[in-house]
Amino acid sequence: FLPSVASLPLLCCYEGSTSVVVPIPLRQLLMNEGSLTTLGRLLCHFVVVDQNADGSIVNLGLFYLVYMGLLAVFCTNAINIHAGINGLEVGQSYVIGCAVLFHNLIEIQARSIAWENHVFSAMILLSFLGVSLALLRHNWYPASVFVGDTYCYFAGMTFAVVGILGHFSKTLLLFFIPQVINFLWSTPQLFKRIPCPKHRLPKFNSQTGKMEPSRVLLKSGKKEIANMTLINLCLQMLGPMSDQNLCVALLAFQTLCWAFGLYVRYSLAQMVFD
Repeated sequence: FLPSVASLPLLCCYEGSTSVVVPIPLRQLLMNEGSLTTLGRLLCHFVVVDQNADGSIVNLGLFYLVYMGLLAVFCTNAINIHAGINGLEVGQSYVIGCAVLFHNLIEIQARSIAWENHVFSAMILLSFLGVSLALLRHNWYPASVFVGDTYCYFAGMTFAVVGILGHFSKTLLLFFIPQVINFLWSTPQLFKRIPCPKHRLPKFNSQTGKMEPSRVLLKSGKKEIANMTLINLCLQMLGPMSDQNLCVALLAFQTLCWAFGLYVRYSLAQMVFD
């Protein structure tokens, strides 16, 4: 609820485009031989299909603003639920911040249409990365500072602000791939299809000194499964490991994902969009 309210002033001052580019293979579903198809005419009741662009551009209008509002909610909560071990909340935010800053620098160097918006984003991120790196020093294992919800909301809203006002709110999601995976994998528990305890953190085995997946009893009462989080999934796939090694593994995966995200943005997208 709080990120939804906090995003309202942000959306009110948004002056960018609310249009999206339709992937090349889907354009013929909207327009064919210069005229709207049945689907295109149906969509025109809700959005604006640009007929001068042969259906390659659709103006979502209010729906795009709703998407950006939901993006602010997702960014804050996605970081908050992908957490629970020393250094992970701040570490993942630092990695995402570096990815976004790198994207900004590419766009600034290329003098893209929205390069001024990317300069704005880079200025905010340089400050954000500075304070996050200082905090990470004290939040790293063994942590002397614990960030809680406060930092997660601060970090998530920072990304939402630079993504929305920097005019790359769709690209931003490419840097949140692990958080998207964690959310999708957690869905059965988040929506109570499977019992969801208050805490789904991995458990510490005092005999081995390693972290192991925490488990939850199904409603039938006959079977236990591991709590459905990316952290527990990592432990299931790689086996028990120390708190520090687990955090390093998750941050390494985060880094690989943002590298893949940049590859999608600047290489694969060329095949789907013109």
